[in-house]
Amino acid sequence: MAIVADLTRNAVDVLPAGMLQEQLAAGKPLRVKLGIDPTTPDIHLGHTVVLEKLREFQQAGHQVVLIVGDFTARVGDPSGRSAQRPLPSPEEIEANAATYQEQAFKVLERERTEVRFNSEWLRMAPEELLGLLAQTTVARLIERDDFQKRLAAGAPIAALELLYPLLQGYDSVAVEADVELGGTDQKFNLLFGRDIQAAYGQKPQSILTMPILVGTDGSKKMSKSLGNYIGVTDAPEEMFGKTMRVPDTAMPEYFRLVLGGEPPEGVAPNEAKRALARGVVERFHDAAAAQAAEAHFNRLFVERSAPDEIGEWDISPYSGSEPGVILLPNLIGAGFEQSSSEARRLIKQGGVKIDGEPVAPGVLELPREELAGRVLQVGKRRFLRLFDSAA
Repeated sequence: MAIVADLTRNAVDVLPAGMLQEQLAAGKPLRVKLGIDPTTPDIHLGHTVVLEKLREFQQAGHQVVLIVGDFTARVGDPSGRSAQRPLPSPEEIEANAATYQEQAFKVLERERTEVRFNSEWLRMAPEELLGLLAQTTVARLIERDDFQKRLAAGAPIAALELLYPLLQGYDSVAVEADVELGGTDQKFNLLFGRDIQAAYGQKPQSILTMPILVGTDGSKKMSKSLGNYIGVTDAPEEMFGKTMRVPDTAMPEYFRLVLGGEPPEGVAPNEAKRALARGVVERFHDAAAAQAAEAHFNRLFVERSAPDEIGEWDISPYSGSEPGVILLPNLIGAGFEQSSSEARRLIKQGGVKIDGEPVAPGVLELPREELAGRVLQVGKRRFLRLFDSAA
């Protein structure tokens, strides 16, 4: 076994107390499991916090098992939810599952990762499902904080949601997990997996939870639906710009959980944030891309005097004449409280810019991928950063 740094570094929970240390002391490779449901097309930095911990186990010589929850995504994880999670279509799940693997390999070593899809064992016969359901009680399932809060508020709990921890627990049985990783919001599910393993005659796994990374707003959990995320496949200049929006108070957390270090000492907050942005881009692209992204940022926000803090606007409601394009006059009119005719006039006069470049007169529609993550400017002093919640 390879010798590496403390595998519990940055962890919040390592349970049961002392079990992981005993497992590691035995000197045998462990099967370390992480499950991710492909509910959106992209993995963001919030996902990489746990993926990086999985990679540390991988580097220490343990067998990591990445479970793509193509079946559990059809159920919806209730963790951290005050209402039932919207469920993606089967076609969306299939497409997302393919991209998740490729994006996960930006962190994990491909040839040393065992990738499994939980539809492999969760498409079980009715008799097997009934046997799984018999392993717990409703009282045990509704112990979780999320459900208790909903019950107190009189909010509904779907019967489908009650199944989720049972199915995730059975994942641990199927892959014979020794350790399971997850965010702190997964603590109930991970501990429940121990119960399911014991019911099926397996030695229960130990669990390790990692902190939840806040989004670029500095307050809410990173999420694509909130527009406060940094995707691992974002273009370098977009990744740099998003990172520069992280509040100063959240910088130490980003340095620690994303880059595995601490903020540089003795420098101004803005310079520390630039170091963070360069580090993030270099981590998921390369040093040359980080340098070019910073130069792009300087051209846009320093040389052209755009403010560091600007509002955000979702482009998804402003579809154009065909799929995949956005109607600029409607977007500009809504975003800057102007009429669409005034927006058309501004475009014609060269008064509308995307990332500092004027929109050509007569251009009323642009592909949505050319707008998401960019800065829309109207006149000299009005700016909005665009995002696409439907992507």
